[in-house]
Amino acid sequence: MSAALYDLLRKVTTATVTTMLLKKGIRRCWMSGPKPLVPGGERLVGPAFTLRFVPAREDLATPESWSKPISTRGAIEAMPEGCMVVADAMGITSAGIFGDILCARMKKRNVTALITDGVMRDRTGVLASGLSVWCAGVAAPASVNGLTFVNWQEPIGCGGVAVFPDDVIVADEDGAVVIPKDLVEYVAHEGAEHELYESWVFTEVERGVPLPGLYPPNDEAKARYAGWRSKRG
Repeated sequence: MSAALYDLLRKVTTATVTTMLLKKGIRRCWMSGPKPLVPGGERLVGPAFTLRFVPAREDLATPESWSKPISTRGAIEAMPEGCMVVADAMGITSAGIFGDILCARMKKRNVTALITDGVMRDRTGVLASGLSVWCAGVAAPASVNGLTFVNWQEPIGCGGVAVFPDDVIVADEDGAVVIPKDLVEYVAHEGAEHELYESWVFTEVERGVPLPGLYPPNDEAKARYAGWRSKRG
């Protein structure tokens, strides 16, 4: 995806993304659970790098598993710069999937953000790492108390949404959404136009214009918008 397309997407809210995808028949794109660990951050965009956890199994989910090739540590070393890591933790909130050291390493590898329907641990250290995180909360126990890590870069479910490697993730104050990679260009361009139209609608509402015929627009409103848009250049 080009840098210009990324820049365009950064101007499109997750709310608008869901509306654009709804027009293509996709209703399940917003992940239920992940919220920004620190409110007020910027909107972030990037390709999905997926992580998959399954329920804890006592012979596999052990502290010793952290040293194996297939581990969260191994996955971090495979993460490309600029990716949005999406971790399927099955909504389990009793075990934190990542803590301060792992987040610090992800930040060092220039990962853009971590998004999970699970929770984090070591909140203070995670915040100090500077990694942007969307999650369902925090918990003290380590991941192996409730989860078994099994692989990376395969299809997952996160917050009730299917996420495939290289889908595009947009995350902001309203949460995180996934855009199928084949629809990214459509969402970026149509979404940017939708944002512009809504900015005009706000000015009309402030002038006292009633919503019927304005939002959504009738022919008269479309003509007035076209005139306004042409003057903007």
